[in-house]
Amino acid sequence: MEIGRGKSGRRAYAFDDIGIVPSRRTRDPEEVSVAWQIDAYRFEMPLVVAPMDSVVSPATAIAVGRLGGLAVLDLEGLWTRYDDPSPLLAEIASLDDVRATHRLQEIYAEPIKEELIGRRIAEIREAGVTVAARLSPQRTAQFHKAVIDAGVDLFVIRGTTVSAEHVSGRAEPLNLKQFIYELDVPVIVGGCSTYTAALHLMRTGAAGVLVGFGGGSGHTTRTVLGVAVPMATAVADVAAARRDYMDESGGRYVHVIADGGMVNSGDIAKAFACGSDAVMVGSPFARSSEAPGGGYHWGSEAHHGDVPRGTRLDLGTIGTMEQILHGPSHVADGSMNLIGALRRAMATSGYTELKEFQRVQVVVAGRRLND
Repeated sequence: MEIGRGKSGRRAYAFDDIGIVPSRRTRDPEEVSVAWQIDAYRFEMPLVVAPMDSVVSPATAIAVGRLGGLAVLDLEGLWTRYDDPSPLLAEIASLDDVRATHRLQEIYAEPIKEELIGRRIAEIREAGVTVAARLSPQRTAQFHKAVIDAGVDLFVIRGTTVSAEHVSGRAEPLNLKQFIYELDVPVIVGGCSTYTAALHLMRTGAAGVLVGFGGGSGHTTRTVLGVAVPMATAVADVAAARRDYMDESGGRYVHVIADGGMVNSGDIAKAFACGSDAVMVGSPFARSSEAPGGGYHWGSEAHHGDVPRGTRLDLGTIGTMEQILHGPSHVADGSMNLIGALRRAMATSGYTELKEFQRVQVVVAGRRLND
């Protein structure tokens, strides 16, 4: 589309812009499978809880694992900076909006302690659930050995935007391809939002690629940096990269994980319809009674020392983690029984497997469907 005489741009769509089309055949929701397997690890639901201090503590990571999902612990968060972050979590929840960002920057200025990395991973591992932990690309080289030695199962390298070709004149950048090749555990890496960036990340040997800018509903990357790609288009583009990489590599399948921009069960269903294998969500779990943030939600972008690109949100509490995942729901806004709603969306469209559901027909509305 022509923006002006000197600039053109491609039309892109958010999840709010599209709808899933029911088919002539429907299914029984109880016969729908939403199981997801990445590498050697199988989960009863294709849902990953985002590495944010407001939603994932060692305790909640264990709880999500026992409910059939996967939660990623942020190894650059409060749990690896403080022996007991509980008082700080309570303080963050009590801050007014004016002071919140500055105080978050002060709290997260505490150095990461390597011994706490091992202790937190061991705590989750002892519970018998799959252990996933996140580092940013900037900290991966420094702390990855401690993470591997502690026995992580899935290594997540997550940033606002991660590329396979980062160029820096100040420091040697992380060589993702070499790094992943030398590790003995599967790596999930991102975010990215374009076909080309995803294809390059897939060529590094990653088991999964995160689509999106992270931070979810609390990030302000579009406002601060002007960077934004609507999620429906981003997921569809990266799913195309997955297809082409399969042909290029002789059949190697890289999982596409939508990360951010999904605040209700309808958004989650649309992410799969656009081609996701799994979704990474944060804000729906920030509203659970077990969430460490006590109903408040923030991501790592919110406390960046130089350019904060996120805000602390007051989401409140609506129910337990199990209710949010599996119901029963007592509200009609798609914030509870996320997995039950996904099953019903698949059943209404005539699909019983997630990979089949990726082929479902979608429509683009002339105006936002929620208007």
